[in-house]
Amino acid sequence: MLYTQRSYGGSCVAPHHLAASAGRDILKQGGNAVEAMVAAAAAIAVVYPHMNALGGDGFWLIHEPGQVPVAIDACGPAAALANGDFYAGDTHIPERGPKAALTMAGTIGGWQEALKVASGWGEALPLSTLLADAIRHADQGVAVSQSQETLTAKHLERLLQSPGFSEALLINGQVPREGERLHQPRLAATLTRLATAGLDDFYRGELATGMAKELATLGSPLRLDDFHAYRAQRVTPLQVSLQDATLYNLPAPTQGVASLMILAIYERIKAAEPNGFDHLHGLIEATKRAFLLRDRYVTDPNRVPVPLQGLLNEERISAEAAQINSAQALPWPFNPAPGDTIWMGTVDSEGRSVSFIQSIYWEFGSGVVLPESGVLWQNRGISFSLNPDDLRGLAPGRKPFHTLNPALATFNDGRTMVYGTMGGEGQPQTQAAVFSRYALHGMPLQQAITAPRWLLGRTWGESSTNLKLEDRFDDALVTALATAGHDVEVLPEAFSDTMGHAGGIVRHPDGLIESAHDPRSNGGAASV
Repeated sequence: MLYTQRSYGGSCVAPHHLAASAGRDILKQGGNAVEAMVAAAAAIAVVYPHMNALGGDGFWLIHEPGQVPVAIDACGPAAALANGDFYAGDTHIPERGPKAALTMAGTIGGWQEALKVASGWGEALPLSTLLADAIRHADQGVAVSQSQETLTAKHLERLLQSPGFSEALLINGQVPREGERLHQPRLAATLTRLATAGLDDFYRGELATGMAKELATLGSPLRLDDFHAYRAQRVTPLQVSLQDATLYNLPAPTQGVASLMILAIYERIKAAEPNGFDHLHGLIEATKRAFLLRDRYVTDPNRVPVPLQGLLNEERISAEAAQINSAQALPWPFNPAPGDTIWMGTVDSEGRSVSFIQSIYWEFGSGVVLPESGVLWQNRGISFSLNPDDLRGLAPGRKPFHTLNPALATFNDGRTMVYGTMGGEGQPQTQAAVFSRYALHGMPLQQAITAPRWLLGRTWGESSTNLKLEDRFDDALVTALATAGHDVEVLPEAFSDTMGHAGGIVRHPDGLIESAHDPRSNGGAASV
């Protein structure tokens, strides 16, 4: 049995214990929540390469007590050359390889912008300190996780076709086994360069010049001008008010609006008790309402057809809740896209909080590992349509649709909560499960994360779009869901990776910090 961890000095939660420890150690050195998150983000890019990398994207929510949260969009746009002519002859954008590496990597720019937000919080720790654990793990080697072994083997045939993958992420040409030591010396050198030259070198320095040349040589549409043009952006977060809390999430191009909408709808039809039919059915049906609207409206921020904040007003939420049948499931032919990601949270001793998510889209992204820098590049741009007139049509400079969405809540009683998960389509559903269990039904934080979960739709590259349940749910509940019209599949695992790797931190007004991590991952909650 895992129990909620409690402390007063700060905490870092991550889906890999080495990343959590990296963030915690920064807090112990007097660093703030943003600095701790940069350290954790760098570390997890090394120790969990199947889920995220320096060549991916990121999103931030940063909260300082008494202030409105700051949101950072660190999503890279499509390359200037990424158009119909570049993909002439293709019916769709290839899922792996250099032509899948078509969007700029935004995550390092997000670290930059977040550190600027925190620049007024006191004396800053040097980058060499923030990146030290990541450099050490890349140089000295890290023990391969079970999920990295499993996913490498699962996708090996396709990944072997991506330049640089075998050299960087196989061991002696073989799938790395759980517990084997994986060295990433080129990535260590790149992180060392960032620590000495500064993060901007990734976009406007020697690193940028080298990576742009590598990408062009391999066949990606990205060029040096795309690196030079990129900067992460501060954006206005979306928000929705519940009875006892205000929830925040990211605007387009993320599905943050869906995460907020699910919980706002559910509060209006809230079950009397958690984890029974009314709880699951209510959240699942709220998810369907939210996903239908998400896929009608969410795209590149400059092309969103209606203001997304308007979808969260009282009238619209009430109207969506009124369409839910409390006993019958809405038929669900929906066909979403998969994704792979990490979520992490930090809270420091001053109560400053960060909810952060970092991704390369599919497991191992494009599979392309740049030969000199050792940077693995995302394939987020494959979510574009090759019809530029589609809502998510490809065009130079457009941002792709993102499943990423870090969540943050401020309660009327003074608590602050950061929470989130990886898992593509499962992200808003798991956020809803965790938040509703903790905040609306009074479950302890760790139990809210540990309790059995569900997922409507597909993730991890699976094609089925049914309702998947972990096998710890009561048989009578499974039967009731099926009788109501849900297309139920009970997974064989008690704790399934399919359900994502969640975490959460709650800070109370008296300074007490509660932390919890997901037993479905290699994670940890490291407290000070």
